[in-house]
Amino acid sequence: MSSVLGSATTSQNPTTAGAYRPISSHLAITPPVSVVIPAMNEAENLPYVFKTLPDWIHEVVLVDGNSTDNTVEVARDLWPDVKVVGQRGKGKGDALITGFEACTGDIIVMVDADGSADGNEIVSYVSALVSGADFAKGSRFANGGGTDDMTFIRKLGNRALCAVVNRKFGARYTDLCYGYNAFWRHCLDKIDLDCTGFEVETLMNIRVVKAGLKVQEIPSHEYLRIHGTSNLRAVRDGLRVLKVILKERSNRRALRRRSHPSPMLDTVRGEVS
Repeated sequence: MSSVLGSATTSQNPTTAGAYRPISSHLAITPPVSVVIPAMNEAENLPYVFKTLPDWIHEVVLVDGNSTDNTVEVARDLWPDVKVVGQRGKGKGDALITGFEACTGDIIVMVDADGSADGNEIVSYVSALVSGADFAKGSRFANGGGTDDMTFIRKLGNRALCAVVNRKFGARYTDLCYGYNAFWRHCLDKIDLDCTGFEVETLMNIRVVKAGLKVQEIPSHEYLRIHGTSNLRAVRDGLRVLKVILKERSNRRALRRRSHPSPMLDTVRGEVS
């Protein structure tokens, strides 16, 4: 896996300089970065989203959730090389899985289409990955992060669910239900996503810990949605997140029992044989 952070000077060998993507006058990377944006009727917000995306990224994959406005047309006007993928099913999880499958970059960044995420933060996520992390997890509650969009009830629910995940899975997260994350593409083989709704973010956070991947939290600021209303429903989706946590905990216990049979069972097997 190639991953290089170094000086982006003009003295590079002409035969290899094309492999580097300048980030600034002093920084360059080699891994191609794909940005996945799930969108449904977000035409008014996309100008704000695309305006902050760095020009050094490898590709933008827009997953269209059967929009009835001109979301696709606006995306193509703003980013002519955008790769538009039609969503097969419904839900944010399904959209992200569809987008991940379409990515060709070594690094994948997931960004919401409502204008709440600042694309300028992508460099922090990528820097964490090329410095050794497998999964760069955005956090609104890490030192330096923040949010303009969460109600008191949502903050309380997020904190409680985060505490449960930390306790049950040995994680050390400060945020749980946040959709701004980045990871090496190979991580998808180890977390095997299989959910369709907003709970996909929680599932990813749990499975990267279960897979033993190296996680680094990135302080991130979440801004208010610019236009439209969110499909997120605090109570409904909070219960779905809790259901995922309990299911993953149950699966972990079952796996542990298979890996470490009880001494009594070993004795019975010995007598039978």
